Formats: sequence, structure tokens, C-alpha cells
Amino acid sequence: MTDFQYKPRIADLILQKKLRSSGAVLVEGPKWCGKTTTSEQHANSINYISDPMNLNRNLILAEMNINSLLEGKKPKLLDEWQIIPQLWDAVRFAVDHSKGIGQFIMTGSAVPPDDNQQKIHHTGTGRITRLRMRPMSLWESGDSNGEVSLQYIFDNPDGMIFSEPQKTLDDIAFLICRGGWPIATTLENDYALETAFDYYKAVTDIDVSRVDGIKRSSTRTKRLMRSLARHQGSQVSIAGIKADMAANDTESLDVDTVSSYIEVLKKIFVIEDMEAWNPNLRSKAAIRTSDTRYFVDPSIATAALGVGPSDLINDLNTMGLLFETMAVRDLRIYADALDGEVFHYRDSNGLECDAVIHLRNGKYGLVEIKLGGETLIKEGAATLNKFASFIDTDKMKAPSFKMILTAVGSLAYKREDGIYVVPISSLKV
Repeated sequence: MTDFQYKPRIADLILQKKLRSSGAVLVEGPKWCGKTTTSEQHANSINYISDPMNLNRNLILAEMNINSLLEGKKPKLLDEWQIIPQLWDAVRFAVDHSKGIGQFIMTGSAVPPDDNQQKIHHTGTGRITRLRMRPMSLWESGDSNGEVSLQYIFDNPDGMIFSEPQKTLDDIAFLICRGGWPIATTLENDYALETAFDYYKAVTDIDVSRVDGIKRSSTRTKRLMRSLARHQGSQVSIAGIKADMAANDTESLDVDTVSSYIEVLKKIFVIEDMEAWNPNLRSKAAIRTSDTRYFVDPSIATAALGVGPSDLINDLNTMGLLFETMAVRDLRIYADALDGEVFHYRDSNGLECDAVIHLRNGKYGLVEIKLGGETLIKEGAATLNKFASFIDTDKMKAPSFKMILTAVGSLAYKREDGIYVVPISSLKV
């Protein structure tokens, strides 16, 4: 067995930046995505709150002398802090009175339940900043050659790109099903695919009830997750999800119940829906403001549906939807490093854009996500050009770039109309 060697991730750079500008950093995201391992690289002392050897001791100290849990060389890592929600105010108070930066790192795989949130008396604004971690992007897992930089495209709108990626459609189908779970990226292919199924089983059998102590149906959770898997990249309403679930749910099912299950999945970071973008347009069409449904990783959807790489190859429509989930995951990770966010756009006239990467400085790029092939690339280009023509550049900046992000392709290049065509296995931050 070889010694573990940590491979730096994009989150490392963001965490370093935040530790130099804030008293404490909350690193949150789904379990198994690497929060603790990444945070350990930046901590000088650690308290594993959930460690069975010390959990009872930690709970007792939380009642008797909570400040003792904060002692140690800084930055101090408080792993799974939400088990003792009083730590939030203790950290905030310690930061206030030390007047220092980079004092604490807090990690959590769940938002504290409502009854525990009552033990938190301050938002932490100005003292505790947040960092969202996700499973690994293809560049972080070594599955993208990184020859096309999103940063470069933003900074050089007239720049040229070139890359010859080697990934096939079979490769992409495997990567969708494997997901970006760090442990899965170290395993042989057959074993790597099991990680997502193990994660799905843990969520449906344990986590949906453990997050707040309320017993929830594993069967109903599975039906919900299958429905969400079928609606990746769509703006389906909760009523629509309810109708989809009800076809196989013999018990009474109402919108409030479905909504409560969805909120729990958001609290444990299984779901990460995408907000709508609201630009200045010449068009008078009404902008659709509903969030677009996404899992935090495409492998959750394949596990919920019980499908593997060969199933996706035999059903390219489903593969296209789940590839979009993977592409959105990667774009979000890269955008975070650029101080940006990812949105979607749809309006009442049917005009849409799969992803809008909007940076803090006002720059933005438009992205259409396609499996590949000349027909789909032409379709994506037409959509991008039409959308860009409606943007009122007297009231806002013109897009820094337009991109078609593909699953496969033998070449990353710039079209004559200025649109970049980039296979996902060439992209990096």
C-alpha cells in the first residue's frame, strides 16, 4: 500500500484567500467530497467533533466550557462543527475579541436542524465566511488536460485556443457515473462505480433522517431522487415532481411533503439548484425565474436511476441531461475560483442559455452544453448568437465570450463567428 499523497484542489486556493481576509471560514458541502482532507492541509490544530473517542467529552465541554474546544494553534479546524451548534457563536465571539484573521476553519456536511439553529444567536456576518466544496471537477481528478483556461478566455476575448483531447463518448459516460468523489478517482473502474451507489444508499437510508432526527421514508426518498434524476437541467415544479412520484407512491402525497424532502436534500448538499439570470434585454419577453434542478454530482442521478455507462450510451437523451449536470458541476467549481457564479436563462419566448458565468467584476460568459457533433454545435451556436443579440449593451457589458461546452470532440477551437467550442476534457479554471 502506498502512502497517501494529497493532490491540491481549487478549493485550496480559495481557502487560502479566505483565511487571509476573514477570521473564520466555514467549508460546507456534501459528505465524501473532501472537505476535511482539504481543510486539514491548512490547519495547525484539529478537533474532530464527531470522533467517537471524543464525542461525549466534546458534548460535555460544550456545556461546561465551550472555549476549551477552541484552544490550540491557529488556524484551528473544527470538523463537523454542526454537531455542537453553539460553536458558531463561540467562534464568532473569539474572532471578535482576537481581532485576528485566519483563526478557525469549520467543516460541515449538513446545515444544523431548526431546533439547533435556535442555539445560534448571531449570523457571523463579517467574521465567518463560507466556502462551498463539491466533488472534484475533471481537471482536479486528472480527467481534463487543462489546455483551455476559463480565466484566459475571460481575460482575452480575442484569444485563440487549441487542444486535442482524447476522451471518447464511452469515457465521458464512465465519468458521469463515477462522479467526482475523491475516493472513486483512486480506484479501478469497476470499483470506482460503486462509490456513487454507496453514497446514494447512505443518503436514502440514513442521512435524510439523521440530519434533524425526523424519521423519513427511505422508499419515498428514493422515488424523489429518481424523479429529480429524470428532471436534471429542467425547471420542473414541486407539483410536477409530486405527480411523477405519485405514480409509484401508494400513500397520500402532498406538495408540502415533497417540498420538505427536497429541503432536507438541500441541507445535506445533495441538491444544488441553479438560479435564473436577470440581464438587461431589448426583448420584452418575461424571464422565467424558477430554479433549474441539479444534483451536486451527476453520479447521484445515475445511482438513483440504477444505470451505468453502457445504459447511458444506449440512451443518449438521458446521457445529454446528465452530462449537463457534470458540466454545471465543473463550471461552478471553476467559477468559484474566479469570484463568479453560474446561472441559467429562460424566457417566455423559449429563448434559453444553459449556463451564464457571471463574475464579481461584471464580466460574464454564455455557455451552451452539448454532447457534441456538428449538428448540435451549429444548434448551440445559433442559440448563443440569438441570445447575445437581445442583450442591451447600452445598459450592461457585452458577453466576454460565447462557448459551446461539449462532451466529446477531437479539437478545442474558435469558430469564425468567435464562439469557442471546447470539449469538457480540455477545460480548467
